[in-house]
Amino acid sequence: MTTDLKSPATPDAAWQDDVRAGVRHVRDLDRLPLSPAERAAAQAAATAHKVRAPKAYLDLIDWSDPNDPIRAQVIPSPDELVAAEGELDDPIGDHAFSPVPRLTHRHADRVLLFPTYQCAVYCRFCFRKESLTSIGRGYTREALGPALAYIADHAEIREVILTGGDPLSLPDKALEEIRARIEAIPHVRLLRIHTRVPVALPARITTGLVAVLQGRLMVTVVTHFNHPREITDDVERACRTMRQAGFVLLNQSVLLKGVNDQVEVLEELCRELMYRLGVKPYYLHHGDLARGMAHRRTTIAEGQALVAALRRRLSGICSPTYVIDLPDGGGKVPLAASHIEGCEAGTWRIRGQDGEAREYREVVG
Repeated sequence: MTTDLKSPATPDAAWQDDVRAGVRHVRDLDRLPLSPAERAAAQAAATAHKVRAPKAYLDLIDWSDPNDPIRAQVIPSPDELVAAEGELDDPIGDHAFSPVPRLTHRHADRVLLFPTYQCAVYCRFCFRKESLTSIGRGYTREALGPALAYIADHAEIREVILTGGDPLSLPDKALEEIRARIEAIPHVRLLRIHTRVPVALPARITTGLVAVLQGRLMVTVVTHFNHPREITDDVERACRTMRQAGFVLLNQSVLLKGVNDQVEVLEELCRELMYRLGVKPYYLHHGDLARGMAHRRTTIAEGQALVAALRRRLSGICSPTYVIDLPDGGGKVPLAASHIEGCEAGTWRIRGQDGEAREYREVVG
């Protein structure tokens, strides 16, 4: 079942029309097939945190299923208004490691650059939702000046990661300008783009967009697919366009209760990412401590069991690393259960994928 929202009018303006035909404001929730009680609950949560979803993404929802996994990711829920003890406004320490506006520097050789705090789609589980709601600013050339000067002054920086907000929600002209300003800094080698656009707004991935991102720098696009139902023909075309441009494509998923916390779902997602889209499953994130998200987090033990089962079903190239992004800027740390059970006098006891423990004796010169 799809929404009754207006379809895009012209192919040339497909992605802009897709955004306009979707949900952009709290009032747009009135056009969705929600019951009066659901609409009231959704409006309360959407007032607290931004709501937006393009028509293409909304059309993936089965509105007859209250537990639809696409719906769970973008339609506001009253559970978001219930903050649990221990949840944080800034779960991974973005602000604490921000020496200048619009930049976070947690790791020596790379920085996060925030050209915009606006998104094409607002995910209800976003770990930056507090910032995106309170800051809400878009792109200006002047706003990035201090951040780019900081990068130029720190020769150890090799990667600049465009994040936000969603950088690919910006116009081509702005992206071309940003890319050119970054690649003018000689010690920067790689431009990384973290984006949900290929998932929720695939029409935005045009040959023109790809062209403005090409230059001296290697380009890596890190997508954010969480469920195999998000992989469509339009998405496949968008990923093919980026691959043919020479971009490296990776994916970061978030482990979400009620969305993808079944091994069969993750297995299908990871296979289709690699085999159909040419996107390497990179990270599977444990849910961050964003406020109001306790209802979507699994336990770490549940996540470890899922990943162990997944690893037995998938090849290495299809297998993501299960990580937690520690609070206070501790960075991403692998959470997979260890296969190593001990070591004595150079003989290790290691449990294999089949569950059997074996001895491995080191032989070194």
